[in-house]
Amino acid sequence: MRFVHASDLHLDSPLRGLARYEGAPVEAIRGATRLALEQIVELCIGEDAQLLLIAGDVYDGDWKDYSTGLFFAGQMSRLRHAGIRVVMLRGNHDASSQITRHLRLPDNVVELSTKKPVTHVFEDIGVAVHGQGFATRVVDQDLAANYPAAVAGLFNIGLLHTSVSGRPGHEPYAPCSIETLKNLAYDYFALGHVHQREVLSEKPWVVFSGNPQGRHMAETGAKGVTLVQTEEQRVISVEHRDTDVVRFEQLKVEVSSVRAAEEVPERVLLALEEVSAAAQGRTVAVRLILSGRTVAHGALTSDPQRWEQELRSVANDVGGDGLWIEKISFRTQGQYDRERLAQRDDAIGQLVRSLTSLHSDEQRLDSLLQEFTSLRLPAEVREMASISTPDDLRAVLGDVQEMLLARLLDHAEDA
Repeated sequence: MRFVHASDLHLDSPLRGLARYEGAPVEAIRGATRLALEQIVELCIGEDAQLLLIAGDVYDGDWKDYSTGLFFAGQMSRLRHAGIRVVMLRGNHDASSQITRHLRLPDNVVELSTKKPVTHVFEDIGVAVHGQGFATRVVDQDLAANYPAAVAGLFNIGLLHTSVSGRPGHEPYAPCSIETLKNLAYDYFALGHVHQREVLSEKPWVVFSGNPQGRHMAETGAKGVTLVQTEEQRVISVEHRDTDVVRFEQLKVEVSSVRAAEEVPERVLLALEEVSAAAQGRTVAVRLILSGRTVAHGALTSDPQRWEQELRSVANDVGGDGLWIEKISFRTQGQYDRERLAQRDDAIGQLVRSLTSLHSDEQRLDSLLQEFTSLRLPAEVREMASISTPDDLRAVLGDVQEMLLARLLDHAEDA
């Protein structure tokens, strides 16, 4: 028996202000979540799967119009015609309280209750699926604690939208422990909510499939679903399968050894060629980060607009419309002696000492972070700034110091 474990489709998720970026592949990204679902359906059919499990967040919130629901229902109908059953539940984004529009789904789709944990049995394939969906957006109790006992003689699957014991960047919804899940004695736990694929246990299998399509720069790398094969109530194989059609990547290019800024584009070209090849024909959105102590630091940071355009031109050469540079960060450093600069009895010395002191002062960093988080910034601006931890703030402070030193000292070799 084969089944596919998916979660967090977030159909028709908004673009979060992406359209403001020049050259952004807006249409490709706008349609990516739908294309990813089509890929999932094709995988189920191509692998002759008997069952598709969806562990919450089919939708990103209430539908803007009925087209979102119609598209999902249409894809489920494709599975129905192929004889493939679907079991799904609601997560925090598509909780019962969040969705006001509804459409009838085909009869091969089973949606688990949001009122209490239930078990759905498929006698013909020897499977029991246990689970409970979210009635409201915020669920802070341990739903798994009340999941039903395993059904003897069947392959038991637990379906759950949860943060487990907590995951960075995700709200702590339906918290539970690995021990609680193991004690249920199920054969496989299909988890949703966390967008990064993760195997929490192999005895039994407890898996976050991750989301099938990245939506922004916080969701980088290959995205997809998990294909599971069983035999006589035992898991034989657990495989990740890519379903994304647009891939987000953060690419760090080390330029310490360049002899001049004019050599940087060639380094970037080679790195982008690797990223483009790995994407296997997908559209790729890249956040490019230049790093390292380099003699080119002064030239790069004194005229960043020129070098941004140079590097965007390189990306066009490599991938055309299929490769887009979302943002370029100049995180290089000059080859000057910071200890010597800190000893100077002038404004430059004071600047270096102040920023160095702040870098290690947890209390002041926390205070600055609180001030930043209290700012009423638009969501897209907050995402661009991406400052949510003291380490994020340290990185920004490092960038600020390098920018100021480069301008104050003109070029690193003059220090």
